[in-house]
Amino acid sequence: MLELSLLGSVFLLIGLALWMFADSDDDDRSGGLRQPVLVPVPVRSQYRR
Repeated sequence: MLELSLLGSVFLLIGLALWMFADSDDDDRSGGLRQPVLVPVPVRSQYRR
């Protein structure tokens, strides 16, 4: 019974460690979700005909 409890505890700790170190959408580890990056779009001042 002790071995089964130890095995369960080891699996629980390994699962918790994998969950904590899993890659999320937060790549810079600053917390929260990443904000979208705004990319400037070039606009012509004169339209071609």
